[in-house]
This record gives sequence, C-alpha cells and structure tokens, in this order.
Amino acid sequence: MKTIYNVSEVINNKIIKPGSVIYTAGNAATPQIILKQLGEDHSIQHIALYSVLLLGDKISSLFTKERCMELTHRIIFNSSLTREAVNRGYAKYHPMHLSEIPKYAEQSEGFDIVFLTVAGPDNGGNYSLGTTVEGVFAAIRSAKRKGGLVIAEKNAKMPFVLGTTIPGDIIDYIVPTDYDLPVSPVKEPDETAQKIGEIIASLYIQDGSKDKPGSTLQYGIGEVPEAVSNAIIKRGYKDLGIHTELFAGAMRRLIEQGAVSNKWKGATDFSVSSIFLAENQEAYDWLHYNSSVQSRPCDYTNSVFTIAQQPRMVSINSAIGIDLHGNIWADSLDARKIYSGVGGQTDFIRGTQYSEGGIAIIALKSVTSKGVLKIVDKSPAGITTTAIPADQVIIVTENGAFDPRRLSLGERAVGIAHLAGEENREELLKMIHDDPAFHNPDKAIMKGIPGFIPYEKAIAN
Repeated sequence: MKTIYNVSEVINNKIIKPGSVIYTAGNAATPQIILKQLGEDHSIQHIALYSVLLLGDKISSLFTKERCMELTHRIIFNSSLTREAVNRGYAKYHPMHLSEIPKYAEQSEGFDIVFLTVAGPDNGGNYSLGTTVEGVFAAIRSAKRKGGLVIAEKNAKMPFVLGTTIPGDIIDYIVPTDYDLPVSPVKEPDETAQKIGEIIASLYIQDGSKDKPGSTLQYGIGEVPEAVSNAIIKRGYKDLGIHTELFAGAMRRLIEQGAVSNKWKGATDFSVSSIFLAENQEAYDWLHYNSSVQSRPCDYTNSVFTIAQQPRMVSINSAIGIDLHGNIWADSLDARKIYSGVGGQTDFIRGTQYSEGGIAIIALKSVTSKGVLKIVDKSPAGITTTAIPADQVIIVTENGAFDPRRLSLGERAVGIAHLAGEENREELLKMIHDDPAFHNPDKAIMKGIPGFIPYEKAIAN
C-alpha cells in the first residue's frame, strides 16, 4: 500500500488508462476527492465508471455534458447528481437488482480499478469498507483477479463499521482525507405518514416473546420509515430483528429504545445491513465499532435465500405508483424518465414471501404533496415495474391496507381503488364498474370489499 497525499499522483491518465472499467463505492462512502479529480482531469478519457447512488457536494464536475462525452457513466441507481445525465442520454442506466451486482462483477469481464472509502486499520491491520459494502467487496475481488488496482480514500470521519473488512495489502493506493460525509436529514412524519405507520405496526408487525419471534424488519429512509418506528416504539414491541439493505436513523431508534434484540435470528444475533446512511456525523459515530450493527455484501443481505431464512420477515418499501391490476413501479416516473433504480425492492418482496410468517408491504401516500395521484387505472406504457400482481404484495396508504392474496383481478381492483382518496376512489370505482374486463366487480363490493381494511378498523387492532 502506498500513501498518496496529492490525489493527482494516483488519479491521472498514466494510472487510469483508456479502456479502464472502474467500480466506485457510493452512498455515504462515495470517495469524493478521488471522483472530483476524475471529473476535473480531462486527460483521463474513454473509461467506464459503474456506480450505485453517488452522493456528495464535491463531484458535480463528473456529470457535466462535456465530461460525460469523455467517459461512460454506467449508473445502476440514480441520485440527484446523476438523474439529469441519465435522462438526457449523457449517461447509461443499468436496471439491476441489488442482489445481482456482485454476481455481475464475478461473471462479466470484471473491473480494472475500484474506488472506495475505508476506515481503519484495526489492530489486525484490516480496513472496514465503512458505510457501503453493496457490490464493492465483489468488485475488489474481480479487480484483484485481473491484476487491477484498488484505490481508497481513508476519510477521518468514516466509521469503522464491523462485519466486512479487507486486509491492508489489498489496497494499492490510499489517500488520507477529512471531510463531512453525505447525510440524510430526518423529516418529521406528517399526519398522513403517521397513519401509514400506525396501520403497519398494528396489522403486520409481531411482538416477540419467550415463545415466539418478533418480526424481522427491512425498511429505509423517509417519513414512512420514521412513522413505522414511532408506532413500534409507542406500542412497546420487543425482541424484533433487523435484516435490511439500508440502515438509517429510524432503525437506530429501535435499537436504542430496546425494541430490537435479534435473538431469534440465530447466528446473526445483530442487525445486518449492506448500506448505512445517517442524518448527521453523530449518527455515523454511533456506528463506529458498534457490534450491534454489522455490514454484509448485498448478495448476502439481498439474497432471496437469506431473506427467506429470517423469522417473520416484514419488508416495507415505497413506490412511485400502483395501478388497479397491482403493478408497482418505484424507479421511473415514466418509461423514459428514470428517477432512482430497481435497487433491492424486488429482492425483499420475493424473499419475504418465503419467510415463515413473512409479509411484503408497499407503503405510500395516495397523493403527492404536489397533488399527483399515486393510485391510478393503468401503469404508464413501457414503464419498468418493480413488482407485478403475482407478487402478492400488501399495499398500505393512509386510507387503509389491502391484502390481494386469494383474490381475483376484479376483486383486487376494487380493493386497490379503496386505497385512494375519496374523490379519486369514486372515479376508479366507476371505471371498474363500467369495464367488463373486471368480471362483475359489483359482487366484490357487495361482499364488503374483500382484502381491504380501512384505517379506523386497522388501528383498532
């Protein structure tokens, strides 16, 4: 390992040669000093850069139209930094399940160079991959098999997250840095989000006891995750577990409040995640050598087989929209406008359904703050769906919960329509009534809207 104090000594056209295929860590572990230099050194050209959710205020030069013409961005998950480049055709979008990224690294031609951020070393000379493991670990193996390079930033503010480490001799160049990590400020849940959280905690999250396991949880960042945590704490649930792809402040609160013990998870009696994102530096410091939380690659955290082994797995994810058939889309606004990425939603939806007592939930407000309806007749033509009707996903809005299992297409349409706001609901029900394709939906309504539980009844549980 060679320590580099001037990043231009390692990020230049002599080391980063034309034709190089690079994988970079993302999220809070985005190596911003390295990527900033890559964005500014226009002599480095004709390379491919793979990334998942790049964050940071130092790397905008990497996504100008000019720079995008000189290198090829291959984006697996969009961020605010990459969204314009993808949707204007300056960068390439790769729809890919998070669980598949390590396998892609192993089965493709692989990577020549890996950029990452590390913390350490520990007393054994090992470095933590910090807040982002996802596909980074596999990319490192791929590069090393090819005789490639591993170039790391050692950010003084990066916590040493336990679970996945690499020996120091794996790193070829290390650049000492000290700058603030990207943060995700916590937004206090509004009344609508609180209703959704209350419904989920009441109907679908199981309290643990000495005789039975509590639910194992997966959810991410946002008002609804915060609201779910609020409802869990309010109800006093105990002996829950955490197995997630993204660990954030909402789950930290569960641990600090004593709701999580992980005791029913067997060998992994700690919370497991592949990516960590916090609301401030104090929250990152909380992760430092904290053995209650450990990191794993995403082909473990997001493996359908691993998820299926978790007791009473409850996955809670969001969506951009849902149609009356039960098609769900979460990565795109329309067929040609990519907002985020496929990510791990489908991994958890599929895996959860094989967990004993597992429940896959899509939770969303029925309308956006700008008045855009999220419960619609048909999905936009050509859009990528992250779940299809056959996935049997439970859908929750502020108006109630709908369980589609054992129901026909027409019965499902009626139930999904009742998740909408009152005015939109009436329009959708009329549409269903007038369309013979839904096969006598009036009979479903006469039976009391099968599968649908309104908010008032749900929280009375």
